[in-house]
Amino acid sequence: MDFLILPDHPAAEDLVARTPALGAATVIPHGSGRPWLLGWWDGAGDRDSGAGDAVQAVACGARRLAVFGHTRPAGDRLRRVLDRAGSLSGLDGAARSTAGCCHLVASFEGRVRAQGALSTARQIFTVRVAGVTVAASGPAPLAALAEAPCDEAVLAARLLTPYMPWPLSRRSVWRGVEAVTPGHWLELAPDGTARERRWWQRPAPETPLPQAAAALREALRESVRVRAESAGTLSADLSGGLDSTSLCFVADDVAAPTRTYHAVPLDPRNPDHRWARLAAAHFGSTVQHTDLAHDHSARHFGLVADEVDGGTDEPDGGEGPLNWRWGGPHLRALSRTAAEAGSRLHLMGLGGDELFGPLPNGLWAMLRTEPRVALPQIRRRQLLNRWPLSATVRGLADRSGFPEALRELAGKLTGPPPQRWQVGFGWTGELRMPAWSTPEAVDLVRGALLAEARAGTPPLDGDRFGHQVLEYLAFEGTTIRQTARAMARYGIGWEAPFLDDQVIEAALSVRLSERMPSGRFKPMLTAAMRGIVPQDILDRTDKGEFSAELYEGLARGKEAAVAMCAGLRLASRGLADADVLRTALLSPSDEGRYAAHLENTVAVEAWLRSPHTHPELPHTWTKSPDNQTELPHTSPLPTTPLKEAS
Repeated sequence: MDFLILPDHPAAEDLVARTPALGAATVIPHGSGRPWLLGWWDGAGDRDSGAGDAVQAVACGARRLAVFGHTRPAGDRLRRVLDRAGSLSGLDGAARSTAGCCHLVASFEGRVRAQGALSTARQIFTVRVAGVTVAASGPAPLAALAEAPCDEAVLAARLLTPYMPWPLSRRSVWRGVEAVTPGHWLELAPDGTARERRWWQRPAPETPLPQAAAALREALRESVRVRAESAGTLSADLSGGLDSTSLCFVADDVAAPTRTYHAVPLDPRNPDHRWARLAAAHFGSTVQHTDLAHDHSARHFGLVADEVDGGTDEPDGGEGPLNWRWGGPHLRALSRTAAEAGSRLHLMGLGGDELFGPLPNGLWAMLRTEPRVALPQIRRRQLLNRWPLSATVRGLADRSGFPEALRELAGKLTGPPPQRWQVGFGWTGELRMPAWSTPEAVDLVRGALLAEARAGTPPLDGDRFGHQVLEYLAFEGTTIRQTARAMARYGIGWEAPFLDDQVIEAALSVRLSERMPSGRFKPMLTAAMRGIVPQDILDRTDKGEFSAELYEGLARGKEAAVAMCAGLRLASRGLADADVLRTALLSPSDEGRYAAHLENTVAVEAWLRSPHTHPELPHTWTKSPDNQTELPHTSPLPTTPLKEAS
């Protein structure tokens, strides 16, 4: 579901009055009577940003509190939270203690607090319109209200591989529409101004592994439990990897009715299939498993835009190009299958690699917090990865700040791709523009990075390891948010419990030396899952890979992709050279990022060909009898009317 958040200001009231679609919306008012939350839901689920969302709202005099999403602060607890909070900042504790993943929005005597999730799986966006700052759960309604043009620099930055870095990632494809910084909440003042306030800091990595693992175990159990309570029957990926397998066993552990699905790999030597079957054999009676042995050529790595049921798989929310669009055929097939089997919510393991896998700059941080333990680990990884000793020492000694990192990145956009033996202790990943980017596209991205460096934009965390973890989590949060929007048309929500705030908090609290010791695979997660996941599965040391699906998809889509180059929208905007792209398609490179460059490019091109480049407010609004004070009852799960707290 999408919703707008308005300040308690006369201009916001005028904006609603002169915008016909807004005038027909369901409204929850401020204590003053002016419109505060404006929401729209479609019974068919087409325009729903997360099928199965629960909505709860309570009031106490001139104060309001609303929660959107799968979480537990229901009924009396939500009223107690509102009654005890003396100010908007007083809601910090409630935000930290809330299980699941949700938006939290409050109005206290005309001042507004709006926040999403740390991972951006739930996000708040803002824009200035009619002289005031307006916020929303997605960028498209704001772009429509502000009649915002497309931001060419952001489109160019979306071509970066493997991802668009912070702080560019806070910018939407619509000029002036930006996301709130992770770990911050947005304050809307009665005078129409806005500012961000920090509510979360990364916990110091000082907790011993046993205690941190216990906290993580309970956070994951609670994350799955609240979703089962909210949605009823769940479904979940069982890829065979440790992350998704762990979630399936947690669902079994909390007795949540769950249907698990495994996409059988094309390559019979891929070990993921064997591990998935082994896991399924251990499930109890509340978990039912299905292998999806369909033709994988119809479900994986589609190179060009796929037409399904008369439309594309682009999300109906105008968020921009999909991070994960090559998996669209598989996601649609799985969404249909799971929804037909009765699932209202599907779980996947996004975020597990970022939270539990090793990051090289974790060694940089460990050297500063636990030097005695760090030195042997650094030496072992230096030998394993064949890092030159001199480069390793220089990287570990480097103390450059975030602006310097942005300037360095700006200078390397068209440089040679990074090699495996290169040391990566910096603030961000080694990002590159594809070979078919035009000089104009490169200049746009370089200029944006240098502007942020000059402005002194701070990193997401004062420590480069913490910054990179949060940057990666934000990418995955955007991915699951986009996926949820794209798949909601099938009547099922998609969520990633590893991206829940409480899970992130627990996972990042462990000592770095115990988070990434040499010779152990994801020790934090395996410790948390001991007693829930069978030991023989936790002891797995191999890992599946899906190059067969990738290259089959590239071969299947090549002809259509070459034809796409004849009318390349990116070329008409001066961002890509169609001839260079065509040559790359006909003569594939063996460079490791070739496929990722293609995926990002095709994602941007597909979005430019979609109708979402011209954002509109929803045409269908649900209206309560008096047009305010009560939330709509057309979402798949029951919603709660606005109640007075006693």
